[in-house]
Amino acid sequence: MLPDDESKEVPARAAGGVARAASLTKTERKEIAQRAAQARWSKHLPEATHEGIIRLGDVEIDVAVLDTGQRVITQSGFMVGLGRARQAKGRQYYKGDVNLPAFLTAQNLKPFISSKLEVTSSQIEFRTKKGVRAFGYASELLPEVCDVFIDAYVAGVLRPNQRHIADRARIIAKGLQRLGIAALIDEATGYQEVRDKQALQALLDLYLRKELAAWAKRFPDEFYEHIFRLRGWQWKGRGKNPPQVMAAYTKDIVYARLAPHILEQLEKKNPIEGGRRKAKHHQWLTDDVGNPALAQHLHAVITLMRVSRNWNQFKGMLDVAHPKRGDTLQLPLMADFPTDPKHTPAKQASLFDEEAAN
Repeated sequence: MLPDDESKEVPARAAGGVARAASLTKTERKEIAQRAAQARWSKHLPEATHEGIIRLGDVEIDVAVLDTGQRVITQSGFMVGLGRARQAKGRQYYKGDVNLPAFLTAQNLKPFISSKLEVTSSQIEFRTKKGVRAFGYASELLPEVCDVFIDAYVAGVLRPNQRHIADRARIIAKGLQRLGIAALIDEATGYQEVRDKQALQALLDLYLRKELAAWAKRFPDEFYEHIFRLRGWQWKGRGKNPPQVMAAYTKDIVYARLAPHILEQLEKKNPIEGGRRKAKHHQWLTDDVGNPALAQHLHAVITLMRVSRNWNQFKGMLDVAHPKRGDTLQLPLMADFPTDPKHTPAKQASLFDEEAAN
């Protein structure tokens, strides 16, 4: 039982709970505490998939990327980065008219805090890669906080114990001028590889079909006619079998320059089997993005062909106007082969095979 003078301070509605707690054994209280902890732990929180440290001058800041794709600066990283003592616990923020972190609650900073910063300063709760609950802030908050302290320093309102924070803020701001905070976090955590893969996959999904489409004529005759003219070959119409090298030219001039990794993916989707491909590459392009991009590219290429007097001039302008995406093998497809009229298309193909073999 509680002494009379203490029991008077307990609200009536809580007295029963206090009495029950006093009647529990040590084991029972432990079990209740464990169940409460498990309930808190079961709360769904975003998890860090990538963690690292960004370095700006002599300032080191702990950062992470969550499974939601959000980039965060840990609470301790934020404090250490600003030159303040590391905080041991989370949820240390001020609740008044606005929800602000403790390091922004000084009255002399209030004139420099924007309404946007009030929104971005909300604390983020997450789990680290080790499963430990942690707190942090959106990456966008860091440059905004730096601006607050720099502006307050310029205005001459910082207290002596705040000036070192302004010094840190200038170092951080200078580092962020070279590269954005998101890019710094991606580099520090290794997330840029995942980010780039996700962006590439999204691009490929726009360009490439999941299923093969019916054949439709996509390459105008003029495209091949100009290749024959620029190579010095005799054009006998589309109905005649072109030299085998024409397929290599088409890949080099068109698909290798259409979009990153498109040719690589097309080769996987449409491999050569038994000496032939099951379909044309363009049958794997989507109607809304892939084929319009192909048509636009062909139009640009044919325009260059029209104004070119020879193969070397064309390939030079093509490499400048539509360079390869850097993801395909630099085969000698555009090599300067002889254009002597005595060389037949078959002979030209043979020359190409010899050049490629070398």
